[in-house]
Amino acid sequence: MATIRDVAQLAEVSVATVSRVMNNNGYVNNETRERVLRAIKELDYHPNVLARGLNKKRTKTLGLLLPDITNPFFPQLARAVEDVAQEFGYSLVLCNSDDQPEKELHYIKILEQKYIDGVLVVSSSFSREDLHERIPVVVFDRIGAEDIPAVCVKNRSGARLAVNHLFEIGCKRIGHLRGPFDASTADERYRGYIDAVQTQPWFSDNYVEVANFDMELAKTAVLRLLQRQPDIDGIFAGNDLMAVGALKALLHAGYRVPEDIALIGFDGIPLTETVVPEISTIVQPIYEMGELATRLLLQLIEQKPVLEQIYELDVQLLQRTSTRKK
Repeated sequence: MATIRDVAQLAEVSVATVSRVMNNNGYVNNETRERVLRAIKELDYHPNVLARGLNKKRTKTLGLLLPDITNPFFPQLARAVEDVAQEFGYSLVLCNSDDQPEKELHYIKILEQKYIDGVLVVSSSFSREDLHERIPVVVFDRIGAEDIPAVCVKNRSGARLAVNHLFEIGCKRIGHLRGPFDASTADERYRGYIDAVQTQPWFSDNYVEVANFDMELAKTAVLRLLQRQPDIDGIFAGNDLMAVGALKALLHAGYRVPEDIALIGFDGIPLTETVVPEISTIVQPIYEMGELATRLLLQLIEQKPVLEQIYELDVQLLQRTSTRKK
């Protein structure tokens, strides 16, 4: 691999002159500049970004901290982040926290040691105090501390849209599979569900079961829910993974979807159209969310002002077979 000294030797100039050409800093006459650029091209020389960044503590690298890379929702977010990062010449370091605060802190320490330029985090518990240095941070998919910009969707109104859709197709009693208590997205979708059903004379806490955004947990959770409340004829799952798990359990237990129980999820991941029946869902603009969060982070890195602290994107109802009109 070529070094800056190799470039200087081929161009018959000093290392300092090569550095001035590369950084566009200081006077170099045109003939010398062209000679250096030809040498760089001929040797296919690429500067050591880490070594150059250590002086300024800038490495053109972003950290991406996700809670569960096995959930298809998050790789879609990661793809958007990677695309925007690459567009602006940044590399990406991906960390999987398993939604555990201690793992988040562990990875944050590692990223700080590597002089990361900024961090994108999916976490409801993350705060400025978790950082030892003033590294720019943007939280997305969830809402974190008040002083950290966040990009998410209108989870509460999206949940109301889902539940009201179940009412509109004829459901009378609707249950909810909710996500973890430490996730703001789960809380907001639960609140949206409550908004839609709290005036119903039948409603009680027995119509809600926690399944932590997990497909396997949803399989047992939906059966517990129906064991307590066999009158349920509609289910709003707080994310698509839980909806898929619930569908599998319902069909295995002999329920017909949507004839006996209608089902709707939230996220809009492709997995919901690979099952039979295809699952209705509230679609998030996943790519746009990741794209916006990354652009905001780059603004912070360049010390440009961010106009808002919380950006909430719209969602859309996508009706499929699992909520066919009864």
